[in-house]
Amino acid sequence: MNYAANLAFTLCLALLSGHQRQDAKKAVASTPNSAVATSSTKTTATPGVFATDPDYKIGPMDVLRIDVWKETDISRLVPVRPDGKISLPLLNDIQAAGLTTMQLSAVIANGLKEYITNPQVTVSLSEINSRRVYVTGEVTHPGTLPLLPNMTVLQALSSTGGFTQFAKLKGIYVLRTENGKKVKYPFSYKDVVAGRKQEQDVELQPGDVIVVP
Repeated sequence: MNYAANLAFTLCLALLSGHQRQDAKKAVASTPNSAVATSSTKTTATPGVFATDPDYKIGPMDVLRIDVWKETDISRLVPVRPDGKISLPLLNDIQAAGLTTMQLSAVIANGLKEYITNPQVTVSLSEINSRRVYVTGEVTHPGTLPLLPNMTVLQALSSTGGFTQFAKLKGIYVLRTENGKKVKYPFSYKDVVAGRKQEQDVELQPGDVIVVP
């Protein structure tokens, strides 16, 4: 009797173990699909490239993609020089800064009419480098920041890694060029963070310098 009971008990354990292995295999089989689904949702951001509206004005140091239909010798990536111009075959120097991509497309197409029948030109932004602000002084990571839409002083400072122990948080200011003159906008970090003096958290403009003394 004892032998029969032990045999029955052993068979039960074997059956139970078999079911557990099958369940484990099912769980493992479903795992790769979940991993693939998760990884497929990841996106990679390209540094220097930002979504813009059609009214965005091209600036110096931006990089443009010029596509002329069926004209591969003319189509290319071109940087906007510090003087605001770009260089293209046949047309030489063209003023780009201050224009939208649609306006520049029309200028290039008009210039190419002398050489190409009904030129079809598309201009797109590859890199936006003209919209920059600068943070200097007693911050962990001073330097240049891309100016994102509606970025304020507080948002820019949050990207610098914090302040050093010597920073004067009530003496921060924004230095901006207006009509050829330097203008200072005060910014008291402690007051703004506490919900006071919110008017000091101004929206930044290209070329602004945030100084943390």
